[in-house]
Amino acid sequence: MLVPRMIPLVLFLSLEGCAGCGQAAVCNLNGPINDPTNRTLRRQILAQGLGEFCKEMTSRGAPLRMADDSPVIGRYFASSCQQQALDSGDLLVKFDGWGFAWTNVSKKVTFLAGGTVQYNQDFRCADDNSIYAYFPPRQVVATTFTVKAVERAVPSPLGNWAQPYVQTFGQQLLTSKLREGFTVIRDPNGGIEFSLGILAVGQHPPRPFGLGSGDRTTVENARSDVHQNQRDFIGPIRFDSAGSMFLNVRVDGAPAIDLLIYGKGELDPFLHQYFEVAAAGAITVPPRFQAVVQGGVEFRQAVRLPAGTYYVVLDNTATAGQVAPPSHFLDDRAATVSYAIQIGDTP
Repeated sequence: MLVPRMIPLVLFLSLEGCAGCGQAAVCNLNGPINDPTNRTLRRQILAQGLGEFCKEMTSRGAPLRMADDSPVIGRYFASSCQQQALDSGDLLVKFDGWGFAWTNVSKKVTFLAGGTVQYNQDFRCADDNSIYAYFPPRQVVATTFTVKAVERAVPSPLGNWAQPYVQTFGQQLLTSKLREGFTVIRDPNGGIEFSLGILAVGQHPPRPFGLGSGDRTTVENARSDVHQNQRDFIGPIRFDSAGSMFLNVRVDGAPAIDLLIYGKGELDPFLHQYFEVAAAGAITVPPRFQAVVQGGVEFRQAVRLPAGTYYVVLDNTATAGQVAPPSHFLDDRAATVSYAIQIGDTP
């Protein structure tokens, strides 16, 4: 359930703090930079950007999966983060935050979670100048996991049986996933991919859409299972100046879903409500953009947006948007949504 994608980490690999060592310049060292004996050099370069680690970790929600080839089943939002560079060159990170996920036992569950992890970081360059940053854990120092709200599938004569089950399961899964470490891939255009575990240079996590090369930055390229009366909140996504959000979306397993774009300030109270209350409540502010994505039909749209910060909401409820999903008693039918979100200049 809980797969803590630690951060988009857009800036920590920008290497802007090192004069003359932008991403292409570093990777054009090619063999020398990847040489196992040059690990000290790689750590010195990586350290130039690690000051942004916590800033990036708290800037965007992280998709949660059971495994890298599984659909997204929830989000984790880090609300606090502290980091420390150790004398050994390792990075010690302490983080806390909150999130939501879906399981067939609990339906929607919301939770508080955090941890302290010592990472043995390193990076390698691919032939296309992509940087593969590796964060295998030296040790998982501590973890915390507390259930906030549980939406059970049916009433039980045994009372609140789901909450202790989810509490134990979540704590164990959080610890096991943190022990896998993670890989962050930054392409030359600034696009970020994340994978649990350590990917070999040249490998990528599953991507439902082939987007090709270009000047657009990919925010996410993934699949999400959005169950009956549930939502997925992708973001926040920041535009430093006016530009366009490029959307590729395909829905399977449901007749249709609503795709909605909201400003962060407008949506934050409703995202907080989604965390506090088990049932999905209404979103009563109008979206900046809305569309109905029909099942089995690929949806493509460029949405012009002013400077600001936004969420993309995949909605499978009757309390926002135009779609009222059919209700199937004891037979939840998820909308599996493949989506790619990019940002760039307006064409």
